[in-house]
Amino acid sequence: MLIGLEVHVQLPTKSKMFCSCPTTDAEAPNSHVCPGCLGMPGTKPVLNKEAVVCGIKLAKMLNCEIPETMWFSRKTYFYPDMSKGVQVTQYDRTVGMRGVYYMHGKRPIRITKIQVEEDPGKTKRFGDQSSLVDYNRAGTPLTEIVTEPDFTSPAEAREFLRQLIIDIRHTLDLPGDGERSIRCDCNISVGKERVEVKNVNGLRNVERALTFEMVRQTKVLKAGGKIDRETRGFDEERGVTFSVRKKEYESDYGYIDEPDLGVFHIGDLARSITIKESPVNMAARISKEYEIDGKTAEQIVSTSVGLAEVFEMIAKATSVQTASSWTKGTISANWKAFETSGGDPEGIVKIIERFAGGGVTDVETDMELKAFMTGKEVGAIKEQNADLGQIIEDYLDAHPEIVGEIKKNEKAVNRVIGHVMKETGGKYSSSDIVAAAKVALGSRL
Repeated sequence: MLIGLEVHVQLPTKSKMFCSCPTTDAEAPNSHVCPGCLGMPGTKPVLNKEAVVCGIKLAKMLNCEIPETMWFSRKTYFYPDMSKGVQVTQYDRTVGMRGVYYMHGKRPIRITKIQVEEDPGKTKRFGDQSSLVDYNRAGTPLTEIVTEPDFTSPAEAREFLRQLIIDIRHTLDLPGDGERSIRCDCNISVGKERVEVKNVNGLRNVERALTFEMVRQTKVLKAGGKIDRETRGFDEERGVTFSVRKKEYESDYGYIDEPDLGVFHIGDLARSITIKESPVNMAARISKEYEIDGKTAEQIVSTSVGLAEVFEMIAKATSVQTASSWTKGTISANWKAFETSGGDPEGIVKIIERFAGGGVTDVETDMELKAFMTGKEVGAIKEQNADLGQIIEDYLDAHPEIVGEIKKNEKAVNRVIGHVMKETGGKYSSSDIVAAAKVALGSRL
């Protein structure tokens, strides 16, 4: 079985790919359009440079070869959601080619190419008899990332997408949600012929669509049937794919060079662009450099790149063990509040340095960190810890056997955490409860 993906990413530009129409959502259909993006006679496209910059950034993230020159092509487009009858895309000279993407603990995935192009409009169907087209989305800048068929299971394809989306959002400063969308076309062949499942949204749906196709194609082949080369859709509610049309071949699209745009020299531009270290690469580097477990490094980075940077600062100022313990505990638990407030990470490092120097106890350090990161008074933190401590002490008095269980298996402390969470109605975080439990258990273990 072979699986390849085509990942479409809407780029964070203010205007469309070849005209000045806005890319923001519009309440009224067909209100963000102009003669240019509708393909009216006499109009000519003007390239959005920012879209090219975004494409180059992603090409660098994917370790692609970036050519000195690139150009665009016209792809014959038979469907009403692109009113000009062609889609302006890239074909044989794209913004990036022959790349490679490294997954956590797995073999690298080959990237065939990354291209910048325009999005079609959106068709809305009304029953089985009629459809209407909204061209507000037509012309919106996209990049398409095309992989080689290097995935051997739907689960592996999902994991690739999960990591890739994190890196894309980090590289382009995309929000975690909102208007910007990422869609995926899934190519899968169990036998000789390839089937494409078009426009699948969401990691879970990608895995579901591929799994259904894997099972469907296997059954057809076992029954002596033949797999048709076709494009299929995915019904999210029923979890099944359905035939949309017989798959076109490359020659059916009638690619020709776009005469109204010409050749673009991007070599100097590409060399002038630098990108931030991607979260996936950062996690791999931290795991290797500080000799910590790969999953731990990934967990820290996926929580926040800023948190990972604080981990490195603490590790260099004290020790890796100290940095790992405090980062996974109190610092991680209070990071969201700290990041929102825009606090200075140096303050966190100084608190941990005092602890490492033996000037303060772990309990005092925990309270000082919480106060610094949340903006609360130390007195309020002490009162909270006292309340938690009393609840835990009462529970341990009523269930003394738990202490023995914890001596045999540290995970038994989850009984204490579960009780306190239920008792307090989720008022305190699990890390706060764990910290209080450590203090309460200290004299009993």
